[in-house]
Amino acid sequence: MKINPGTARRVALVTALTAAAVAFVWVYAARRDFFDLRIYVSALRWWADGHPLYDYAQPDRVQGELYFTYPPFAALLLRPFAAVPVGFTIGFFCVFTVAAVAVAAWWLTAPVADRRGLPRWLLAGLLFPVALAVEPTRETYFFGQINMLLVLLILADFCHAVPRRWFWAGAGVGLATAIKLFPGIFILYFLVTRRWREAAVSAGTAVVATLLAAAVAPRDSWQFWTSSLFSTERVGRTDYTGNQSLQGLLARLVAPSEPAKALWLVVALAVAGFGMWRAARAFRAGDDLAGVTLTGLVGALVSPITWPHHVFWFVPALVVLVDSGRRRDLALAGGTLAVALYGVNTFIDWGVAPDPTRSVGDFLLRNLYVLAALALIALLPARSSPLDPPRTGQT
Repeated sequence: MKINPGTARRVALVTALTAAAVAFVWVYAARRDFFDLRIYVSALRWWADGHPLYDYAQPDRVQGELYFTYPPFAALLLRPFAAVPVGFTIGFFCVFTVAAVAVAAWWLTAPVADRRGLPRWLLAGLLFPVALAVEPTRETYFFGQINMLLVLLILADFCHAVPRRWFWAGAGVGLATAIKLFPGIFILYFLVTRRWREAAVSAGTAVVATLLAAAVAPRDSWQFWTSSLFSTERVGRTDYTGNQSLQGLLARLVAPSEPAKALWLVVALAVAGFGMWRAARAFRAGDDLAGVTLTGLVGALVSPITWPHHVFWFVPALVVLVDSGRRRDLALAGGTLAVALYGVNTFIDWGVAPDPTRSVGDFLLRNLYVLAALALIALLPARSSPLDPPRTGQT
């Protein structure tokens, strides 16, 4: 069969970009030895031996002691990995993460490709190497994190179930919230966009999954929801440069002291209010992708702890910005890509001791994600098209 020269060139371009991304990851990614995944497996084996799950602790030179911090429902999902060799678990997570990035790239670009009359595989093939190379994905991969599972559950709702008015629309967000509390911000997005049914389904799904975990593991569930959840020292130091949240920025300004909680609360509420207002406006303009992206960025900023692997939302932001095509938006896309590729932990060793921000350069480098997310919340365009036609807010 004769291959069209144009198609051949496109295939060659996608192949070359993917090869370049793999080479970049292989050469420059920080080798984490699947550190977080090994903690999960050790904690789950401790649990399988009859010990309380949330009593497990592992020493760490940076954070002090590390624990299993996910809700009990996540522990139930991960429990089978306590019974298999850790090498198998690492291999499974690696394959899943790469496959999940590919699926996310397809879902994010398919509506744009259809609207612009381009092959779906082409746009997905162009986004895949970008999504694979950015630091949030690199950290997800080499730490052995489960972030891409959460991304897929959320995107499954907003790319498929919600626009098609499926009866289970919202369940993906609910499951993601039961696995890790961060995705609960998307329930708020349902509320501010007046999608009451989806909000109810997502909240109900999260509650049912949590109650299921409580029925299976009542002691551990009680410990998590009444004690472990509120022990902030379990998730790590807030001033550590890897914490790219508003609280992390404030903590780095005054380290080794703690920032005023009232100040953080005021700043977080202001950012959340403005960001969710913009997300609701994007929805009303018919741009659910922009709304979802803004919501993810708001969640990253207002969460007390936001590690780089949590900020995959730079990737859909790139889709929105490039799809806009305006010079300002393309410049912002270039800046966002540069920030996400360079990251905050890959190329600079910030040490292990608490250290206050000492210069403007330090401030910029230690808060790259925070500053980029704030810029995107203020400037991300919203246009009618990506996931659904314009609507007024009722399902």
